[in-house]
Amino acid sequence: MSVIAVIPARYGSTRFPGKPLHEIAGVAMVERVRRLAAAAPSVSRVLVATDDARIANAVAGFGGEAVMTPESCRNGTERVYEAVKAFAGPEDVIVNLQGDAPLTPPWVIEAAAGAMAADPSLQLATPAVALDETALALLRAAKAAGEVGGTSVVFDHAMNALYFSKAIIPFRRETDAARIYKHIGLYAYRFAALERLVGLEPGPLELAESLEQLRALENGMPIRVVLTDYRGRTPCSVDSPRDAEVAAQIIAAEGELV
Repeated sequence: MSVIAVIPARYGSTRFPGKPLHEIAGVAMVERVRRLAAAAPSVSRVLVATDDARIANAVAGFGGEAVMTPESCRNGTERVYEAVKAFAGPEDVIVNLQGDAPLTPPWVIEAAAGAMAADPSLQLATPAVALDETALALLRAAKAAGEVGGTSVVFDHAMNALYFSKAIIPFRRETDAARIYKHIGLYAYRFAALERLVGLEPGPLELAESLEQLRALENGMPIRVVLTDYRGRTPCSVDSPRDAEVAAQIIAAEGELV
């Protein structure tokens, strides 16, 4: 069994063309993410899955490994599958790591990857963090202002996901009745589970929430939620040049992760 991290990276983003190659504090974003994945102890190989030769050439120049995938891939999950389908075995673990999250700590990646490596019965795993009341208040304020980002998750006693939502769940009539957990958008799949998932059509819940992981739940595929934390580090997703500036400011204040 191998643990392979795959970073889907498209050049032609509508909102931010060339985003994977945009430099953050002097380092291309895709290279930052590749270094983070390589620093996770369970990960044995890191691939950048792209449809653009400029990205592939840049990754090779960094000393990384890139795989060309079809332009027709509809989403990152399909691109990840296309990158590994020629060689992955059914029990191999494939980690889908978002290329626009350059401040994801290696231990967060390891939370999902390591859980899969340690338990052969798991088919899918994804990390989440508990929100304290300050972080929860900030999330509520962002939602009230109309922001869509920020997904919460609820799970059963076995730590298997019950539901993911762009809304804050569960609704708490009593303040301390239950903790709120924020989902971190990276996934570890057994290759056989990934292959099944990309063959399924989106269901009504996935379409309503625009959350691809709901496809697994709608089809009875359990997702193990692995709790982790940021250890005082600040996460950041990059969807615009302004976000990249914020990420650079965080690095200047907190230092490099690797």
